[in-house]
Amino acid sequence: MATILLSAAGAALGAGFGGTVLGLSGAVIGRAIGATIGRAIDQKVLGGGSEAVDVGRIERFRVMGASEGSAIPQVWGRVRVSGQVIWASRFLDNVTRSGGGKGTPKRPATTSHAYTVSLAVALCEGPITRVGRVWADGNEVAPDKLNLRVYPGDLAQLPDPKIEAVEGTGNAPSYRGTAYVVIEDLDLSAYGNRVPQFSFEVLRQAQGATAEQFPGLAKVVPGVCLIPGTGEYALATTPVHYAIGPGVNRSANVNSTSGKTDFASSLEQLTEELPNAGGVSLVVSWFGNDLRCGSCAVAPKVEQKLHDGVGMPWQVSGLRRAAALEVPKLAGQSVYGGSPTDQSVVEAIKALNEAGKAVTFYPFLLMEQLADNSLPNPWTGETGQPPLPWRGRITLNKAPGQPGSTDRTAAAAAEVANFFGSVQPAHFAIVGEAVAYSGPVEWSYRRFILHYAHLCKAAGGVAAFCVGSEMRGLSQIRAAGDSFPTVAALRQLASEVRAILGAETKISYAADWSEYFGYHIEDNVYFHLDPLWADPAIDFIGIDNCLSSVLLSFTRSNHGPQVPVFRS
Repeated sequence: MATILLSAAGAALGAGFGGTVLGLSGAVIGRAIGATIGRAIDQKVLGGGSEAVDVGRIERFRVMGASEGSAIPQVWGRVRVSGQVIWASRFLDNVTRSGGGKGTPKRPATTSHAYTVSLAVALCEGPITRVGRVWADGNEVAPDKLNLRVYPGDLAQLPDPKIEAVEGTGNAPSYRGTAYVVIEDLDLSAYGNRVPQFSFEVLRQAQGATAEQFPGLAKVVPGVCLIPGTGEYALATTPVHYAIGPGVNRSANVNSTSGKTDFASSLEQLTEELPNAGGVSLVVSWFGNDLRCGSCAVAPKVEQKLHDGVGMPWQVSGLRRAAALEVPKLAGQSVYGGSPTDQSVVEAIKALNEAGKAVTFYPFLLMEQLADNSLPNPWTGETGQPPLPWRGRITLNKAPGQPGSTDRTAAAAAEVANFFGSVQPAHFAIVGEAVAYSGPVEWSYRRFILHYAHLCKAAGGVAAFCVGSEMRGLSQIRAAGDSFPTVAALRQLASEVRAILGAETKISYAADWSEYFGYHIEDNVYFHLDPLWADPAIDFIGIDNCLSSVLLSFTRSNHGPQVPVFRS
């Protein structure tokens, strides 16, 4: 249509000028120009004609710099480097043709070009421990999606098979002593048909004359602690998401470009960075709501009640999401992650056991009081308990030394008994890899510990199990005759956990550093934990010391996803 219209318009316009050019009238010239322009428009709008169209074809490539004679860098610790291209294959032009068939209007044939290339990038002097994150043009990409091979730069590494396949057998260097990566068949379509600027996170242990005296963390750290101990699906090896609405999903436990669950990514980093770390303390948290032991409930809680995890509904000790209470919130954000669902705990224990890690199960009690609470403070008698207090501050309704305290009386033993509860081992039953509960309707400390003893057994067992940790205020409560009812209750729990998990599991209590050596009050010293340490069910003296913890893996932002972190 545009061809006809513009041809006629060009003839009329040319006739107005009159005269001839090389024997051609103005009307003829105008008609030719108008027809040419109209034909081009028709091609774009109607797809007419049969001329082939090339899409994505480029004439030359720009790759990362490869400077001859550049020095090989030396790095230590965790460093981001860009490296030098030391080898690249020819660019492979993958051609796809479409169109050109019959029809009205006739569609032109289209030839699409997609390019791939393989390249090797030297990073630094080897040997390195591992390559962590990878960036392309400043954006983090998943290493697993790059077909990436890492050569640590030791003196025994062999030539890369792709380089050898291209260059010929015996013609590919091994680059011994140089840490490098090979990216095979990199699809360039996502980068505008060019090789992006890569950079790599390299981890390398310090070397030198003092290596024997200071071998580095990779060799001297024998075990780590897995925190934060909260997050509904933080321990799951199965990806879980929340269905927020039609077509709207939010991942619950995949928060990195690796595409793996947060726990799987953390365990992979632990195995690579600390190969000699053979033990892991697995922390799992429930929540206490009062510093007065006689009034304190110990229960699992959730982050929210609107959406359950798809594929792994939240369930802890028989409690479902709909019936659970939520963790406290500040400015609309949860101050803690929720208690890990039982299935995720089982998956974590099984994954750690399969990785050859000795698992110490560490039940953790978090206190949830916020700053605006109106609970009586047992340590001062004032209204309002401290916000998010330490569990070591749990004590009597009125702390020892406060007016009206029941310390050193039978009433003190009754308050401690309310905290521990009346749940018995017979109230639990293992069903497959889950634990059923049929006991009294109470959320108590005994239910907390006995539930996880059975869950550890359902998961295949653990190397060690703590019946508690840092309950300093509770362990120092005295009943009549200066007895210590909390110590007696912990001994009973240790004996029951021993019967559940068997002789192969080591059992202890993780005392705070200020309580393990005795209770000093006035002019008296009570070695109140000695009966616990000497109990036949206790295998070792446990002492908590978190002051020198070192972060080794993922971190988490405030109020962000509960991502596993390993600590020494």
